[in-house]
Amino acid sequence: MYIPAPIRSGQPDGSAASAPRARHPNPLRLAAPAAAALLLAAGTPAHALVIGVTEGVSYQTTESQIAPRFEPIAEVLSKALKQPVTIKVLISYTSAREALKEQQVDLAFIHPAHVALEAVKSGRYQALAWTSGFTAYKVSLLCKEPQPISNWKSISGKGLVMPDADSITSVITRAMLREQGLQPAALKLTNTRYQDAVPFYVQNGFAAYGATAASGVVKTWKEGGGNVCAESRAVPIKQWLASRKLDAATAGAAREALLGLAQSDAGKRALATSTYTGFVAPSAEVETALMSWLGI
Repeated sequence: MYIPAPIRSGQPDGSAASAPRARHPNPLRLAAPAAAALLLAAGTPAHALVIGVTEGVSYQTTESQIAPRFEPIAEVLSKALKQPVTIKVLISYTSAREALKEQQVDLAFIHPAHVALEAVKSGRYQALAWTSGFTAYKVSLLCKEPQPISNWKSISGKGLVMPDADSITSVITRAMLREQGLQPAALKLTNTRYQDAVPFYVQNGFAAYGATAASGVVKTWKEGGGNVCAESRAVPIKQWLASRKLDAATAGAAREALLGLAQSDAGKRALATSTYTGFVAPSAEVETALMSWLGI
């Protein structure tokens, strides 16, 4: 909004000014600055909430693929919260942990459960929702042996291949071993970047066991004559979190919007773009138990 500058007391041609006259306050002139301030404030956009998104490290996805998938959900949240919402892709776990530690993001969609649970345990974030269809993520140990593992001590010294060491799949696998009285160091561990590479190591004798939680990889392995020697506990992954800095009303509205996405046409369209089918309420009891089991 343009506000004209005040009129000077001197003559326009630079000549001497006439004798000063008594001036009386102009009510309109006095009100103008206040009115301008109100108009400027009304035109200032509301603070944008930031959604941090990480989709894991053991799948071949890029930053340019991730952000567009969440834009429709961000639009739904923006309308529900009545303020702008932006997306910040956290392409690595290091950047995700840093953003959560510093509370750089107001809301977060975190694929790996251990990173999400670390943030919840710290007290900086609270769980808003879990992702439907991803509440029972299980690790399968692929093998060529005909029978499931009955004596876990017997696998000491054998080769085990896992995805990235900081992936949720590897975190769960190490928890499986500890649960059975084995320290991970008791096996010959190998890490490969992506889950779909795990069967190669087992098939070609580079490892006796291969840890994966990718259902497609497990299905292909079984169809090719391979076996699964063990399966882990179920772990929910892909959690929505809210910063504890958000007021209760905003966090509650975000939770309701996420849980209600599958109930409206606009929400269903947003979900279709994200490739997810909906979100469900989390369980604090389950999260507490998993923190202990996963060693968080």
